[in-house]
Amino acid sequence: MPQRESSPLILSVLPVLVLFAGAATLFWLSTQDLARTVQYWEIFVPVVAVLSLFSGWTQVQALESNRLWYLLKQFIHWGGVIAVLYLFNAVGFRDLLNDQQYTVILIGFLSMGTLLAAIQMDYKLIIFAVFLAFCTYVLFLPADNSVLIWTGNLFRITDPGTNPAVVAAAAAGVGFVASLIVRYLIPMRQTRDRGPTATAGEMPNALRITAPTEAAGTDASAGTDISTDMGASTGKGATASA
Repeated sequence: MPQRESSPLILSVLPVLVLFAGAATLFWLSTQDLARTVQYWEIFVPVVAVLSLFSGWTQVQALESNRLWYLLKQFIHWGGVIAVLYLFNAVGFRDLLNDQQYTVILIGFLSMGTLLAAIQMDYKLIIFAVFLAFCTYVLFLPADNSVLIWTGNLFRITDPGTNPAVVAAAAAGVGFVASLIVRYLIPMRQTRDRGPTATAGEMPNALRITAPTEAAGTDASAGTDISTDMGASTGKGATASA
């Protein structure tokens, strides 16, 4: 039965922790001074790419997938995301937008890129993508945001409309814990599902190889005993006739 390959704790926990903590911190800075935070969000994009690569690597090991193919897909995917953002600035679209509009587009695009990367292999990043989408919507509509108020009330935060950073921090904490649960449940389920199938597949082979051999050995032994008995009976009969 195949066993789940153990993964270093640092590769399974630290990337997700840094992603949620970094996004929550940047969101808090954005609520304080959005203009000065834009460049930090731009730096955060390649950071997310690298950390998602390490985060998904543990699941590749757990599911025994093709590692080279995983690396190739991730390089193409995140290379495309970074290239699109570079072209967005190179052709002058950035100059047509204010800081709020550009930040919202940047985080929204990062959320979509993270979601696509999560669907390919690392399912726990879906929760991080949802958190980024939450940050995007709150920055897009900072006043009287129904999603922000509903989330704050869910976490029992006093006056969530005026404390978006607190609500985001609480959502990041819950998302981090949920991501770890997904990280440990999915590989275990996949391994458990493959185990009985492999065992059931081995049993018929053993029966096909062992059973005929034993049967052949039994028949051969029986044939030898019968021949010996017949020979002995024939010898006795000849002696009696003489």
